[in-house]
Amino acid sequence: MEPVVATFAILAVAVAAFMTSRIPVAVTAIGVALALWATGILTLEQSLAGFADPTVLFIAALFVVSEGLDATGVTARLGRIVAARGGSSRRKVLVLVMVLVALLTALISVNGAVAALLPMTVVVAVRIGLPPSQLLLPLAFAAHAGSMLALTGTPVNVIVSEFAAESAGGPFGFFEFAIVGVPLVIGTVLLTMLLGERMLPARSAATVPRDLSDHACTLLDDYSVLAAADGGGRAVTIDAENGVAEVLVPPRSELVGMRVFPGMTTPSGKLVILAVSRNGRELTAPEADVEVGDVLLLQGTWDDLERNTAGDDVRVVDSPASVRGQAAPIGRRGIVAIVVLAAMVLLLATGLVPPVVAGLVAAGAMIVTGVVPLGRAYRAVSWTTVILVAGMIPMSTAFSTTGAAELVGDALVGAAGPGGPLVVLLAICVLVVVLGQLISNTATVLIVAPIAISAAAALDVSARPFLMALTVVGAAAFLTPIATPVNLMVMGPGGYRFGDYARFGWPFTLLFLAVAVLLVPLFWPF
Repeated sequence: MEPVVATFAILAVAVAAFMTSRIPVAVTAIGVALALWATGILTLEQSLAGFADPTVLFIAALFVVSEGLDATGVTARLGRIVAARGGSSRRKVLVLVMVLVALLTALISVNGAVAALLPMTVVVAVRIGLPPSQLLLPLAFAAHAGSMLALTGTPVNVIVSEFAAESAGGPFGFFEFAIVGVPLVIGTVLLTMLLGERMLPARSAATVPRDLSDHACTLLDDYSVLAAADGGGRAVTIDAENGVAEVLVPPRSELVGMRVFPGMTTPSGKLVILAVSRNGRELTAPEADVEVGDVLLLQGTWDDLERNTAGDDVRVVDSPASVRGQAAPIGRRGIVAIVVLAAMVLLLATGLVPPVVAGLVAAGAMIVTGVVPLGRAYRAVSWTTVILVAGMIPMSTAFSTTGAAELVGDALVGAAGPGGPLVVLLAICVLVVVLGQLISNTATVLIVAPIAISAAAALDVSARPFLMALTVVGAAAFLTPIATPVNLMVMGPGGYRFGDYARFGWPFTLLFLAVAVLLVPLFWPF
Protein backbone atom coordinates (compact mmCIF):
# COMPACT_ATOMS: atom_id res chain seq x y z
CA MET A 1 0.00 0.00 0.00
CA GLU A 2 1.28 3.46 -0.90
CA PRO A 3 2.40 5.49 2.16
CA VAL A 4 -0.06 8.30 1.35
CA VAL A 5 -2.98 5.88 1.05
CA ALA A 6 -1.96 4.08 4.25
CA THR A 7 -1.72 7.40 6.10
CA PHE A 8 -5.24 8.39 5.06
CA ALA A 9 -6.55 4.94 5.98
CA ILE A 10 -5.03 5.12 9.47
CA LEU A 11 -6.42 8.64 9.89
CA ALA A 12 -9.91 7.52 8.83
CA VAL A 13 -9.89 4.66 11.33
CA ALA A 14 -8.62 6.99 14.08
CA VAL A 15 -11.33 9.60 13.41
CA ALA A 16 -14.00 6.89 13.46
CA ALA A 17 -12.65 5.61 16.79
CA PHE A 18 -12.62 9.13 18.24
CA MET A 19 -16.20 9.75 17.11
CA THR A 20 -17.66 6.50 18.44
CA SER A 21 -15.77 6.73 21.77
CA ARG A 22 -15.92 2.93 22.06
CA ILE A 23 -12.15 2.80 22.39
CA PRO A 24 -10.48 5.08 24.95
CA VAL A 25 -8.93 8.16 23.35
CA ALA A 26 -5.48 7.37 24.74
CA VAL A 27 -5.59 3.82 23.33
CA THR A 28 -6.58 5.16 19.91
CA ALA A 29 -3.69 7.65 19.95
CA ILE A 30 -1.16 4.95 20.83
CA GLY A 31 -2.70 2.73 18.16
CA VAL A 32 -2.13 5.48 15.59
CA ALA A 33 1.57 5.70 16.50
CA LEU A 34 2.01 1.91 16.36
CA ALA A 35 0.08 1.62 13.08
CA LEU A 36 2.35 4.20 11.43
CA TRP A 37 5.33 2.06 12.45
CA ALA A 38 3.75 -1.26 11.51
CA THR A 39 2.94 -0.05 7.99
CA GLY A 40 6.48 1.24 7.50
CA ILE A 41 5.39 4.87 7.13
CA LEU A 42 7.56 5.93 10.05
CA THR A 43 10.50 4.39 11.86
CA LEU A 44 10.02 3.22 15.42
CA GLU A 45 11.87 6.28 16.69
CA GLN A 46 9.61 8.60 14.68
CA SER A 47 6.48 6.76 15.82
CA LEU A 48 7.38 7.17 19.49
CA ALA A 49 9.01 10.60 19.22
CA GLY A 50 5.86 12.28 20.50
CA PHE A 51 6.45 10.91 24.00
CA ALA A 52 9.74 12.79 24.20
CA ASP A 53 8.49 15.94 22.52
CA PRO A 54 9.03 19.16 24.56
CA THR A 55 5.43 20.18 23.81
CA VAL A 56 4.12 17.12 25.64
CA LEU A 57 6.32 17.78 28.68
CA PHE A 58 5.21 21.42 28.76
CA ILE A 59 1.53 20.47 28.67
CA ALA A 60 2.03 17.96 31.51
CA ALA A 61 3.87 20.60 33.58
CA LEU A 62 0.99 23.06 33.14
CA PHE A 63 -1.42 20.59 34.76
CA VAL A 64 0.76 20.53 37.90
CA VAL A 65 0.96 24.33 38.04
CA SER A 66 -2.81 24.51 37.65
CA GLU A 67 -3.25 22.01 40.48
CA GLY A 68 -1.12 24.22 42.75
CA LEU A 69 -3.57 27.09 42.38
CA ASP A 70 -6.57 24.84 42.82
CA ALA A 71 -5.22 22.84 45.76
CA THR A 72 -4.39 25.96 47.76
CA GLY A 73 -7.82 27.49 47.23
CA VAL A 74 -6.61 30.42 45.13
CA THR A 75 -9.16 29.88 42.36
CA ALA A 76 -11.98 29.22 44.83
CA ARG A 77 -11.15 32.42 46.73
CA LEU A 78 -11.43 34.36 43.48
CA GLY A 79 -14.80 32.70 42.94
CA ARG A 80 -15.98 33.79 46.39
CA ILE A 81 -14.98 37.35 45.57
CA VAL A 82 -17.13 37.19 42.44
CA ALA A 83 -20.05 35.85 44.46
CA ALA A 84 -19.71 38.74 46.91
CA ARG A 85 -19.29 41.42 44.23
CA GLY A 86 -22.07 40.16 41.99
CA GLY A 87 -24.84 40.56 44.52
CA SER A 88 -28.27 39.60 43.17
CA SER A 89 -27.87 41.11 39.70
CA ARG A 90 -28.00 38.49 36.93
CA ARG A 91 -26.11 40.65 34.46
CA LYS A 92 -23.40 41.61 36.93
CA VAL A 93 -22.87 38.02 38.08
CA LEU A 94 -22.81 36.81 34.47
CA VAL A 95 -20.15 39.33 33.41
CA LEU A 96 -18.00 38.73 36.50
CA VAL A 97 -18.14 34.93 36.13
CA MET A 98 -17.29 35.02 32.42
CA VAL A 99 -14.43 37.52 32.79
CA LEU A 100 -12.97 35.62 35.75
CA VAL A 101 -13.03 32.23 34.01
CA ALA A 102 -11.51 33.75 30.86
CA LEU A 103 -8.61 35.27 32.81
CA LEU A 104 -8.05 32.07 34.81
CA THR A 105 -8.17 29.94 31.66
CA ALA A 106 -5.39 31.99 30.10
CA LEU A 107 -3.10 30.93 32.95
CA ILE A 108 -4.23 27.49 34.12
CA SER A 109 -6.04 25.88 31.14
CA VAL A 110 -9.71 25.53 30.19
CA ASN A 111 -10.39 22.36 32.17
CA GLY A 112 -8.73 23.61 35.35
CA ALA A 113 -10.51 26.97 35.37
CA VAL A 114 -13.98 25.54 34.74
CA ALA A 115 -13.53 22.69 37.24
CA ALA A 116 -12.47 25.18 39.92
CA LEU A 117 -15.29 27.66 39.32
CA LEU A 118 -18.17 25.33 38.46
CA PRO A 119 -19.34 24.59 42.06
CA MET A 120 -19.14 28.28 42.98
CA THR A 121 -21.09 29.27 39.86
CA VAL A 122 -23.92 26.84 40.66
CA VAL A 123 -24.07 28.05 44.27
CA VAL A 124 -24.19 31.69 43.15
CA ALA A 125 -26.98 30.90 40.68
CA VAL A 126 -29.04 29.23 43.40
CA ARG A 127 -28.43 32.13 45.79
CA ILE A 128 -29.82 34.72 43.38
CA GLY A 129 -32.71 32.52 42.25
CA LEU A 130 -31.32 31.85 38.78
CA PRO A 131 -31.42 28.41 37.09
CA PRO A 132 -27.82 27.10 36.84
CA SER A 133 -28.42 26.51 33.12
CA GLN A 134 -28.35 30.30 32.65
CA LEU A 135 -24.74 30.50 33.87
CA LEU A 136 -22.93 27.26 33.12
CA LEU A 137 -22.81 27.27 29.31
CA PRO A 138 -21.63 30.91 29.41
CA LEU A 139 -18.98 29.75 31.90
CA ALA A 140 -17.75 27.07 29.46
CA PHE A 141 -17.93 29.32 26.39
CA ALA A 142 -16.06 32.16 28.12
CA ALA A 143 -13.37 29.65 29.08
CA HIS A 144 -12.98 28.70 25.40
CA ALA A 145 -12.59 32.36 24.51
CA GLY A 146 -10.18 32.95 27.40
CA SER A 147 -7.94 30.15 26.14
CA MET A 148 -6.91 32.57 23.38
CA LEU A 149 -5.50 35.17 25.79
CA ALA A 150 -2.13 33.49 26.35
CA LEU A 151 0.08 30.59 25.31
CA THR A 152 -0.86 28.57 28.40
CA GLY A 153 -4.62 28.71 27.76
CA THR A 154 -4.86 25.38 25.98
CA PRO A 155 -2.61 22.61 24.60
CA VAL A 156 -3.68 23.72 21.10
CA ASN A 157 -1.86 27.04 21.56
CA VAL A 158 1.32 25.24 22.58
CA ILE A 159 1.10 22.83 19.66
CA VAL A 160 0.46 25.54 17.07
CA SER A 161 3.27 27.68 18.47
CA GLU A 162 5.65 24.74 17.98
CA PHE A 163 4.47 24.34 14.38
CA ALA A 164 5.09 28.06 13.87
CA ALA A 165 8.60 27.71 15.29
CA GLU A 166 9.37 24.93 12.81
CA SER A 167 7.62 26.19 9.69
CA ALA A 168 6.59 29.83 10.02
CA GLY A 169 9.61 31.83 11.10
CA GLY A 170 9.37 31.44 14.87
CA PRO A 171 6.96 30.66 17.71
CA PHE A 172 4.10 32.89 18.73
CA GLY A 173 4.76 35.12 21.75
CA PHE A 174 3.20 34.37 25.12
CA PHE A 175 0.66 37.22 24.90
CA GLU A 176 0.53 37.36 21.08
CA PHE A 177 -2.63 35.25 21.19
CA ALA A 178 -4.37 38.07 23.08
CA ILE A 179 -4.53 40.13 19.87
CA VAL A 180 -7.45 37.92 18.86
CA GLY A 181 -8.22 36.65 22.35
CA VAL A 182 -9.40 40.00 23.72
CA PRO A 183 -11.96 40.55 20.89
CA LEU A 184 -13.14 36.96 21.34
CA VAL A 185 -13.70 37.39 25.09
CA ILE A 186 -15.49 40.71 24.59
CA GLY A 187 -17.60 39.30 21.77
CA THR A 188 -18.48 36.19 23.80
CA VAL A 189 -19.59 38.28 26.80
CA LEU A 190 -21.65 40.63 24.61
CA LEU A 191 -23.33 37.78 22.73
CA THR A 192 -24.21 36.09 26.01
CA MET A 193 -25.66 39.31 27.43
CA LEU A 194 -27.69 39.82 24.26
CA LEU A 195 -28.90 36.26 23.61
CA GLY A 196 -28.39 34.28 26.79
CA GLU A 197 -31.68 34.91 28.59
CA ARG A 198 -33.72 33.99 25.47
CA MET A 199 -31.62 31.16 24.03
CA LEU A 200 -30.48 29.38 27.19
CA PRO A 201 -32.92 26.96 28.84
CA ALA A 202 -34.31 27.79 32.28
CA ARG A 203 -33.54 24.38 33.69
CA SER A 204 -32.09 23.08 36.95
CA ALA A 205 -30.12 19.91 37.54
CA ALA A 206 -31.32 17.14 39.82
CA THR A 207 -28.38 17.71 42.15
CA VAL A 208 -26.71 20.99 43.09
CA PRO A 209 -23.21 21.26 44.58
CA ARG A 210 -23.28 22.19 48.25
CA ASP A 211 -22.23 25.60 49.48
CA LEU A 212 -19.39 24.80 51.90
CA SER A 213 -18.16 28.35 52.50
CA ASP A 214 -19.59 28.34 56.07
CA HIS A 215 -18.73 24.72 56.76
CA ALA A 216 -17.23 25.39 60.19
CA CYS A 217 -20.41 27.11 61.37
CA THR A 218 -22.50 24.21 60.08
CA LEU A 219 -20.41 21.74 62.07
CA LEU A 220 -20.76 23.83 65.21
CA ASP A 221 -24.53 23.68 64.84
CA ASP A 222 -24.48 19.91 64.29
CA TYR A 223 -21.96 18.97 67.02
CA SER A 224 -22.63 20.66 70.33
CA VAL A 225 -19.62 19.02 71.94
CA LEU A 226 -17.40 21.20 69.77
CA ALA A 227 -18.83 24.44 71.06
CA ALA A 228 -18.41 23.22 74.62
CA ALA A 229 -14.91 21.95 74.05
CA ASP A 230 -13.20 25.23 74.83
CA GLY A 231 -15.99 27.72 75.26
CA GLY A 232 -16.33 28.97 71.67
CA GLY A 233 -15.97 26.23 69.17
CA ARG A 234 -12.31 26.86 68.57
CA ALA A 235 -11.81 23.09 68.50
CA VAL A 236 -12.90 23.25 64.85
CA THR A 237 -9.87 24.45 62.92
CA ILE A 238 -10.33 25.30 59.27
CA ASP A 239 -7.43 27.28 57.92
CA ALA A 240 -4.96 27.10 55.06
CA GLU A 241 -3.16 24.05 56.51
CA ASN A 242 -5.71 22.22 58.68
CA GLY A 243 -9.30 21.17 58.22
CA VAL A 244 -12.07 18.75 59.11
CA ALA A 245 -13.96 15.99 57.34
CA GLU A 246 -17.08 13.98 58.10
CA VAL A 247 -16.83 10.30 57.16
CA LEU A 248 -19.39 7.51 57.15
CA VAL A 249 -18.39 4.04 58.37
CA PRO A 250 -19.48 1.46 55.74
CA PRO A 251 -20.06 -2.28 56.19
CA ARG A 252 -16.91 -4.41 56.54
CA SER A 253 -14.85 -1.41 57.58
CA GLU A 254 -11.96 -2.18 59.93
CA LEU A 255 -13.25 0.61 62.16
CA VAL A 256 -16.43 -1.33 63.07
CA GLY A 257 -16.23 -2.39 66.73
CA MET A 258 -13.33 -0.08 67.57
CA ARG A 259 -13.77 1.85 70.81
CA VAL A 260 -13.43 5.59 70.22
CA PHE A 261 -13.70 8.80 72.21
CA PRO A 262 -13.41 12.50 71.28
CA GLY A 263 -9.79 13.58 71.19
CA MET A 264 -8.25 10.22 70.29
CA THR A 265 -6.18 9.71 67.15
CA THR A 266 -7.18 7.39 64.33
CA PRO A 267 -5.19 4.16 63.69
CA SER A 268 -3.02 6.03 61.19
CA GLY A 269 -1.96 8.45 63.92
CA LYS A 270 -2.50 11.37 61.55
CA LEU A 271 -6.08 12.43 62.36
CA VAL A 272 -8.02 13.27 65.52
CA ILE A 273 -11.61 12.16 66.15
CA LEU A 274 -13.57 15.22 67.30
CA ALA A 275 -17.08 13.73 67.54
CA VAL A 276 -19.25 10.72 66.66
CA SER A 277 -22.81 10.81 65.31
CA ARG A 278 -25.25 7.89 65.09
CA ASN A 279 -28.65 7.93 63.37
CA GLY A 280 -28.44 11.69 63.04
CA ARG A 281 -27.70 12.28 66.73
CA GLU A 282 -24.42 13.17 68.30
CA LEU A 283 -23.13 10.64 70.84
CA THR A 284 -22.40 12.28 74.19
CA ALA A 285 -21.06 9.24 76.06
CA PRO A 286 -17.33 9.39 76.92
CA GLU A 287 -16.65 6.29 74.81
CA ALA A 288 -18.48 4.32 72.13
CA ASP A 289 -17.96 1.27 69.93
CA VAL A 290 -18.11 2.20 66.25
CA GLU A 291 -21.08 0.74 64.34
CA VAL A 292 -21.91 0.58 60.65
CA GLY A 293 -23.47 3.88 59.61
CA ASP A 294 -21.76 6.00 62.27
CA VAL A 295 -20.42 9.39 61.18
CA LEU A 296 -17.01 10.42 62.51
CA LEU A 297 -15.81 14.02 62.51
CA LEU A 298 -12.06 14.01 61.85
CA GLN A 299 -9.49 16.77 62.03
CA GLY A 300 -5.97 17.01 60.61
CA THR A 301 -3.99 18.64 57.86
CA TRP A 302 -5.72 18.84 54.50
CA ASP A 303 -3.20 16.49 52.92
CA ASP A 304 -3.62 13.91 55.71
CA LEU A 305 -7.40 14.16 55.46
CA GLU A 306 -7.28 13.51 51.72
CA ARG A 307 -4.85 10.59 52.05
CA ASN A 308 -6.53 8.88 54.98
CA THR A 309 -10.14 9.21 53.84
CA ALA A 310 -9.55 7.85 50.34
CA GLY A 311 -9.60 4.16 51.29
CA ASP A 312 -12.40 1.61 51.70
CA ASP A 313 -12.76 1.96 55.48
CA VAL A 314 -14.75 5.22 55.27
CA ARG A 315 -16.98 7.15 52.88
CA VAL A 316 -16.47 10.91 52.83
CA VAL A 317 -19.57 13.09 53.29
CA ASP A 318 -17.94 16.22 51.81
CA SER A 319 -14.53 15.69 50.22
CA PRO A 320 -11.68 17.51 51.97
CA ALA A 321 -10.71 19.01 48.60
CA SER A 322 -14.19 20.58 48.22
CA VAL A 323 -14.25 21.90 51.79
CA ARG A 324 -10.73 23.23 51.45
CA GLY A 325 -11.52 24.96 48.18
CA GLN A 326 -14.62 26.73 49.48
CA ALA A 327 -13.96 27.27 53.17
CA ALA A 328 -10.20 27.57 53.73
CA PRO A 329 -8.39 30.90 53.37
CA ILE A 330 -5.31 31.34 51.20
CA GLY A 331 -2.27 30.64 53.33
CA ARG A 332 1.47 30.45 52.82
CA ARG A 333 1.19 27.75 50.17
CA GLY A 334 -1.34 29.80 48.25
CA ILE A 335 1.02 32.76 48.17
CA VAL A 336 3.84 30.47 47.03
CA ALA A 337 1.60 29.10 44.25
CA ILE A 338 0.83 32.63 43.04
CA VAL A 339 4.54 33.57 43.08
CA VAL A 340 5.47 30.41 41.13
CA LEU A 341 2.76 31.11 38.56
CA ALA A 342 3.91 34.74 38.18
CA ALA A 343 7.52 33.62 37.72
CA MET A 344 6.50 31.11 35.04
CA VAL A 345 4.47 33.74 33.19
CA LEU A 346 7.44 36.13 33.36
CA LEU A 347 9.77 33.49 31.90
CA LEU A 348 7.33 32.63 29.15
CA ALA A 349 6.54 36.25 28.31
CA THR A 350 10.20 37.31 28.12
CA GLY A 351 11.40 34.17 26.33
CA LEU A 352 14.44 33.89 28.60
CA VAL A 353 14.15 30.10 28.50
CA PRO A 354 12.26 27.67 26.24
CA PRO A 355 8.60 27.16 27.28
CA VAL A 356 9.19 23.57 28.37
CA VAL A 357 11.95 24.70 30.75
CA ALA A 358 9.72 27.38 32.28
CA GLY A 359 6.89 24.87 32.74
CA LEU A 360 9.06 22.14 34.26
CA VAL A 361 10.77 24.59 36.63
CA ALA A 362 7.37 25.89 37.77
CA ALA A 363 5.97 22.38 38.24
CA GLY A 364 9.10 21.36 40.15
CA ALA A 365 8.81 24.43 42.36
CA MET A 366 5.20 23.53 43.19
CA ILE A 367 6.37 20.09 44.35
CA VAL A 368 9.58 21.12 46.16
CA THR A 369 7.84 23.88 48.15
CA GLY A 370 5.11 21.46 49.25
CA VAL A 371 2.32 23.25 47.43
CA VAL A 372 1.52 20.08 45.49
CA PRO A 373 2.61 16.77 47.04
CA LEU A 374 4.29 14.41 44.58
CA GLY A 375 1.41 11.92 44.56
CA ARG A 376 -1.10 14.67 43.90
CA ALA A 377 1.11 16.03 41.11
CA TYR A 378 0.91 12.66 39.33
CA ARG A 379 -2.88 12.63 39.76
CA ALA A 380 -3.20 16.22 38.55
CA VAL A 381 -1.82 15.46 35.10
CA SER A 382 -4.50 14.63 32.53
CA TRP A 383 -2.72 11.60 31.15
CA THR A 384 -5.38 11.17 28.49
CA THR A 385 -4.49 14.58 27.06
CA VAL A 386 -0.75 13.91 27.33
CA ILE A 387 -0.99 10.54 25.57
CA LEU A 388 -3.38 11.95 22.97
CA VAL A 389 -0.90 14.66 21.99
CA ALA A 390 2.09 12.29 22.11
CA GLY A 391 0.30 9.67 20.02
CA MET A 392 -1.03 12.08 17.38
CA ILE A 393 2.24 13.99 16.83
CA PRO A 394 3.50 11.09 14.65
CA MET A 395 0.36 11.49 12.50
CA SER A 396 1.40 15.08 11.83
CA THR A 397 4.88 13.82 10.96
CA ALA A 398 3.42 11.21 8.61
CA PHE A 399 1.26 13.82 6.87
CA SER A 400 4.37 15.89 6.21
CA THR A 401 6.82 13.14 5.22
CA THR A 402 4.49 11.12 2.96
CA GLY A 403 3.19 14.12 1.04
CA ALA A 404 -0.39 13.65 2.30
CA ALA A 405 -0.52 17.20 3.68
CA GLU A 406 0.82 18.59 0.41
CA LEU A 407 -1.78 16.61 -1.52
CA VAL A 408 -4.69 17.98 0.50
CA GLY A 409 -3.19 21.49 0.56
CA ASP A 410 -2.82 21.53 -3.23
CA ALA A 411 -6.40 20.29 -3.60
CA LEU A 412 -7.68 23.13 -1.39
CA VAL A 413 -5.64 25.69 -3.32
CA GLY A 414 -6.94 24.31 -6.64
CA ALA A 415 -10.53 24.35 -5.41
CA ALA A 416 -10.17 27.94 -4.21
CA GLY A 417 -9.25 29.07 -7.70
CA PRO A 418 -9.04 32.87 -8.00
CA GLY A 419 -10.28 33.26 -4.43
CA GLY A 420 -6.71 33.07 -3.19
CA PRO A 421 -5.47 32.53 0.36
CA LEU A 422 -8.55 33.97 2.04
CA VAL A 423 -10.84 31.31 0.54
CA VAL A 424 -8.32 28.56 1.39
CA LEU A 425 -8.15 29.88 4.96
CA LEU A 426 -11.96 29.82 5.19
CA ALA A 427 -12.07 26.24 3.90
CA ILE A 428 -9.47 25.07 6.42
CA CYS A 429 -11.26 26.85 9.27
CA VAL A 430 -14.60 25.27 8.37
CA LEU A 431 -12.92 21.85 8.29
CA VAL A 432 -11.51 22.41 11.78
CA VAL A 433 -14.86 23.63 13.13
CA VAL A 434 -16.68 20.55 11.80
CA LEU A 435 -14.08 18.04 13.02
CA GLY A 436 -13.73 19.88 16.34
CA GLN A 437 -17.35 19.19 17.24
CA LEU A 438 -16.87 15.44 16.81
CA ILE A 439 -13.33 14.69 17.98
CA SER A 440 -10.82 16.39 20.27
CA ASN A 441 -9.83 19.86 19.09
CA THR A 442 -6.25 18.92 20.00
CA ALA A 443 -6.33 15.93 17.65
CA THR A 444 -8.05 18.05 15.00
CA VAL A 445 -5.32 20.70 15.02
CA LEU A 446 -2.55 18.11 14.95
CA ILE A 447 -4.17 16.63 11.83
CA VAL A 448 -4.94 19.91 10.03
CA ALA A 449 -1.82 21.96 10.88
CA PRO A 450 0.43 20.18 8.32
CA ILE A 451 -2.30 20.69 5.70
CA ALA A 452 -2.46 24.41 6.50
CA ILE A 453 1.33 24.73 6.25
CA SER A 454 1.37 22.91 2.89
CA ALA A 455 -1.47 25.09 1.56
CA ALA A 456 0.45 28.20 2.57
CA ALA A 457 3.55 26.88 0.79
CA ALA A 458 1.54 26.12 -2.36
CA LEU A 459 0.19 29.68 -2.31
CA ASP A 460 3.67 31.03 -1.58
CA VAL A 461 2.38 32.97 1.45
CA SER A 462 3.18 33.00 5.17
CA ALA A 463 1.85 30.11 7.25
CA ARG A 464 1.46 32.29 10.36
CA PRO A 465 -2.10 33.50 9.64
CA PHE A 466 -3.16 29.92 8.87
CA LEU A 467 -1.73 28.64 12.16
CA MET A 468 -3.18 31.44 14.27
CA ALA A 469 -6.57 30.93 12.62
CA LEU A 470 -6.33 27.24 13.55
CA THR A 471 -6.02 28.14 17.22
CA VAL A 472 -9.07 30.40 17.01
CA VAL A 473 -11.39 27.90 15.33
CA GLY A 474 -9.87 25.09 17.40
CA ALA A 475 -11.38 26.85 20.42
CA ALA A 476 -14.80 27.13 18.71
CA ALA A 477 -16.05 23.86 20.18
CA PHE A 478 -19.58 24.99 20.99
CA LEU A 479 -22.07 22.84 19.09
CA THR A 480 -21.95 19.48 20.91
CA PRO A 481 -21.37 18.39 24.52
CA ILE A 482 -18.69 15.94 23.37
CA ALA A 483 -16.57 18.63 21.70
CA THR A 484 -14.49 19.34 24.81
CA PRO A 485 -14.29 18.06 28.39
CA VAL A 486 -15.67 21.34 29.79
CA ASN A 487 -18.78 21.06 27.63
CA LEU A 488 -19.45 17.69 29.24
CA MET A 489 -18.44 19.06 32.64
CA VAL A 490 -21.32 21.56 32.72
CA MET A 491 -23.91 19.29 31.11
CA GLY A 492 -25.05 17.52 34.28
CA PRO A 493 -25.03 20.45 36.73
CA GLY A 494 -26.74 22.64 34.12
CA GLY A 495 -29.37 20.07 33.20
CA TYR A 496 -28.52 20.58 29.51
CA ARG A 497 -29.64 18.42 26.62
CA PHE A 498 -27.65 17.65 23.46
CA GLY A 499 -29.54 20.19 21.34
CA ASP A 500 -29.01 23.05 23.80
CA TYR A 501 -25.37 23.34 22.71
CA ALA A 502 -26.09 23.86 19.01
CA ARG A 503 -29.00 26.18 19.74
CA PHE A 504 -26.91 28.50 21.90
CA GLY A 505 -23.53 27.81 20.28
CA TRP A 506 -24.02 28.70 16.60
CA PRO A 507 -23.65 32.51 17.06
CA PHE A 508 -20.39 31.95 18.92
CA THR A 509 -19.15 29.60 16.18
CA LEU A 510 -19.81 32.32 13.60
CA LEU A 511 -17.99 34.86 15.80
CA PHE A 512 -14.88 32.68 16.04
CA LEU A 513 -14.98 31.94 12.30
CA ALA A 514 -15.24 35.65 11.51
CA VAL A 515 -12.30 36.48 13.77
CA ALA A 516 -10.20 33.67 12.25
CA VAL A 517 -10.89 34.58 8.63
CA LEU A 518 -11.27 38.38 8.76
CA LEU A 519 -9.30 39.63 11.77
CA VAL A 520 -6.32 37.24 11.86
CA PRO A 521 -4.97 38.21 8.39
CA LEU A 522 -4.98 41.89 9.43
CA PHE A 523 -2.41 41.24 12.17
CA TRP A 524 -0.58 38.30 10.56
CA PRO A 525 -0.58 39.16 6.83
CA PHE A 526 -0.33 36.51 4.16
